[in-house]
Amino acid sequence: MGAVAYEPDGNIPPDFSVDGRIGVEVRRLNQNHIDASGVARGLEEVTIPLWQRMKSILRSLGGSDNGECWYVGVDYARPLPNWKHLETRIRGELTAFMRLPKRARLIVQIAPNFELELFQAGIDHGYFFVLGGSSDNDSGGWVMSEVEKNLRLCIAEKEGKIAPYRGRYEEWWLVLADHIDYAMDDEDRPIFRTEVMPTIPHSFDRIVFLDPRDNGRVFEV
Repeated sequence: MGAVAYEPDGNIPPDFSVDGRIGVEVRRLNQNHIDASGVARGLEEVTIPLWQRMKSILRSLGGSDNGECWYVGVDYARPLPNWKHLETRIRGELTAFMRLPKRARLIVQIAPNFELELFQAGIDHGYFFVLGGSSDNDSGGWVMSEVEKNLRLCIAEKEGKIAPYRGRYEEWWLVLADHIDYAMDDEDRPIFRTEVMPTIPHSFDRIVFLDPRDNGRVFEV
C-alpha cells in the first residue's frame, strides 16, 4: 500500500487517501440500546461477549456423537442475570440434554429473559452443540442480520456524503470498525460473502470490516 494521508482535502471526504488516488471513508458499525435512564449503550457491549462465552461453553461440551450435532439458539433481553448463574444453568441443562436416550427439538428457559432453543443440525459441525444464532430482543434480531441491516445504513450514509467528491479519486473504499460481529468468524464469512452481500447494492470498490480489537484481522467483501 502506498502513502496514506489523513483528511487530504480538509474537513470533507475522504477521511483518508491512499497514493492520492483512493479515497477511504471510515465508520463505526454498531447498534445502540437506550436504557431506562435514557443512556445509550452499544449493544455489542453485551452481544459479542455473550456470543463468545456461549461458543466457549458449547465447544467445551465435546464433539458430535456419531455425526449427531445440535444448534443452540439464544434469545435474550437486558438486563441479563449474573453470568456465573447463567453459565451454571446453561451447562446443567445442556449436559442433561446430552444424556437423554432420545432427543428432540426443545426450548429451555434458563432465566426470565434468557432462553435456549435446541434443534438438530442437518450436517455434522464437529461439536455436539453449535451456536445457531443469537436473538437480541433489544435489537433487530440475529447477529448476521444486524450486520446486514447496519451495513445498508452505513453504505447509504457514506455514498450520500461522498457523492459531491466522487470524481476526485479513482477508487473509493469503505472501512468499517465492526462492533456488531467483530469482522465475523471464519465459518460466517463465506455465508455473508455469497448470500448477503449480493443483495446489497453499493458503489464502493472495496468494503472492509475491521475487528476493532485487532486491526490486523480484516474481512473484505
